[in-house]
Amino acid sequence: MKNFYVFIFLLLISPVQAQEHLENEGSTKDWFSFTPENTYEPGVIGMNNWLDAPAGNHGFLQIDRDILRFEDGTKFKLWGTNISSRNSFVDAKTADDFANYLAKFGMNAVRFHKFSWYAYDGEYSTRFDSEKFKRFDYFQAKLREKGIYYGWSHIYGHRVQPGDSTKMLAYDEIRNLEFPWSHLDGSTASLVNFAPDLQELSIALTVDMLNHINPHTGLRYADDPGLAFIEFQNEDNIFWSAIELSLKQAPTYKALLNRQFSEWLQKKYGSQSALEEAWGKENIPKGESLSQKNIYPQPNHSLFSGEYESALKEDRNMVTHILDKMRFLYETQVKFYKKFEKAVRATGYKGVLVASCWQAGSGISHFYNLHADYQVGMIDRHNYFGGGEGGHRMTPGAVKNQAMVSNPGSGLLSTGLQQVVDRPFFFSEWMSLVPNQWTAEAAPIIAAYGMGLQGWDASFSFGTDIPSFSDYLTSKNRGVYNATSPLHTGLYPALARMVLRNDVKESPVIATRNVHVPSLIEGELGFEEKVDQGYDDKRFSGSVSPQTMAIGKIPVNFTQKPRETVVPDLSAQQDTVNKIIHSITGELSWWYGENKYFTINTPGTKGAVGFLPKEKMVLDKWELMSDNPFAVILITSLEQGKNLNQSKRILVTAVARGKNTGMLYNKSGDSLIQTGDSPLLLEPVNFSLRMPGKEEYSIEVLDHNGLPTGNTKNSKQGKIEIKGRESKSIWYLIEKQ
Repeated sequence: MKNFYVFIFLLLISPVQAQEHLENEGSTKDWFSFTPENTYEPGVIGMNNWLDAPAGNHGFLQIDRDILRFEDGTKFKLWGTNISSRNSFVDAKTADDFANYLAKFGMNAVRFHKFSWYAYDGEYSTRFDSEKFKRFDYFQAKLREKGIYYGWSHIYGHRVQPGDSTKMLAYDEIRNLEFPWSHLDGSTASLVNFAPDLQELSIALTVDMLNHINPHTGLRYADDPGLAFIEFQNEDNIFWSAIELSLKQAPTYKALLNRQFSEWLQKKYGSQSALEEAWGKENIPKGESLSQKNIYPQPNHSLFSGEYESALKEDRNMVTHILDKMRFLYETQVKFYKKFEKAVRATGYKGVLVASCWQAGSGISHFYNLHADYQVGMIDRHNYFGGGEGGHRMTPGAVKNQAMVSNPGSGLLSTGLQQVVDRPFFFSEWMSLVPNQWTAEAAPIIAAYGMGLQGWDASFSFGTDIPSFSDYLTSKNRGVYNATSPLHTGLYPALARMVLRNDVKESPVIATRNVHVPSLIEGELGFEEKVDQGYDDKRFSGSVSPQTMAIGKIPVNFTQKPRETVVPDLSAQQDTVNKIIHSITGELSWWYGENKYFTINTPGTKGAVGFLPKEKMVLDKWELMSDNPFAVILITSLEQGKNLNQSKRILVTAVARGKNTGMLYNKSGDSLIQTGDSPLLLEPVNFSLRMPGKEEYSIEVLDHNGLPTGNTKNSKQGKIEIKGRESKSIWYLIEKQ
């Protein structure tokens, strides 16, 4: 029946368009339906025994300069996913399923995200509904049993409730706030960063949660080492452009902000005449003055973009007001964070703290915001890549169909340019979004280059809304933020092992980008750095190219004294003739010429990701070849303490593209014509693999649950060949004979 409707559709469009669509339709004739039963039986791929249960048995997770370490000294990395909103309060059966699913795929952490909206008791925003808290308690206790840590990013715009009104300057103004993003309607988003009354609401909720005793563990959350981190607020800061939209609708709070800024200026300049001399009278809007305490600081990161920083070099007097506004906003932000930190620590909580996860503007304002987060604890950031015209939903229209492998260090990986030399780095939301066709590249980039080479400390893909694979390319609710695709979580049996075993060597710090915060008030940064932001996606450029992320670590260093930033000569790592960038550790190589791909060559994991060459790729004594134009092929030891040469059991993971049944793109792939429906189809991967030594091997096809099928073949002179259209699988078990 589906083909009948496609035929009718094709009759209604031009012959050229029809040919394009027919080619797309025919291109999936050898693809196979991915139809797992979603059993939680570990099978071959399961990682349940890799998780150190129960969570918290090493004490609280804490910051030790640039790494995470438990109280007993054990180093640790978080490799997990986001569970959001109402999914934080599921029934016991679903909570059990989530715990089993996450454990099977090697996820040792969950970021519970923006869940407080859905749990208020109906009267106060500082109290949870008791029944929902019971479900939340059970969920976290089940994760703890499995060895899965949890963190709270509970506030994404604190929605006020009637019982809060007596504690607020202007309850009705906040309650009636409206945003283009309806999820922030009636919330304290952006205004909380300067308004003490709104800050108290967020703090009171967090403290109340920390003082709550989980009946399943017998512990206050403040005393629960399974609670790995607390984030004060999600995607918010005082520079965020949405603050001006809030202020237009909340005159009481705008007057408060103006008064705070005017008092700050009074303290700095002492008089209106001194202020006018410093700023230039033309930069003080008519009707604003220190005496009236109504000078507006224009808290919008677009105001502080590179064009104003460029003006610094030409006429300092034109931008003194910009520098003052940035400095005031930064100091105000830090004051809020320190207040929040003090209240949380007063409960006795000893775990990791995160201020927020949102970058702000470009250049100086960006580094002010980064330093505000730095003063609280871990650095956390978000980024996304790909997607299409439909935004949150996959709908017909234009597609951002570029591939990150085509540009070394670009996209998601470039987010790591915000890493700071003496702080752990979190990447707490990320995903390559459909209908981009190359989404399978994302998780290997984050695992190998981010968590490995760059030494990131935590990764949380976004997001997991069902405890199983999705039967559609998008998430359960047809959203583009989907970590339950086989092109994502299907890679975790290999990637989680690679990350948790620390297969990829971490780069040493090869240089630093030095930022002296006191000098920022003078407009002096010392190097160029630009951030371009779309909706959820950010792009970084400057004196230090994102390409360096494929070589090694060049983090930010907040210095005690001014220090010059020297961009190092990295030509030894860049083969410009053959167009290859080699990591400084020698384990990762990124081709960006005719074929655009990278290889992983470590003792524990080897593989190739991207648009592969039609020739064998030699990874030490292992030889890999595929005739797929695009593929992800990973070879990893299944054993915790053994590398590929030592292990008797090896997992091969092979994926390429995915499409819904009936899904149609135009010929160039930059426009989606039809979204299609379930079942999900996967492109088969053909590959040959030659293993080292004189031993012989067998390779067994695993089913879509990672369980043995009995479909086994033996190697010939150490070589195995797989035709994906015949095996119809993404996982294979190799065993030494």
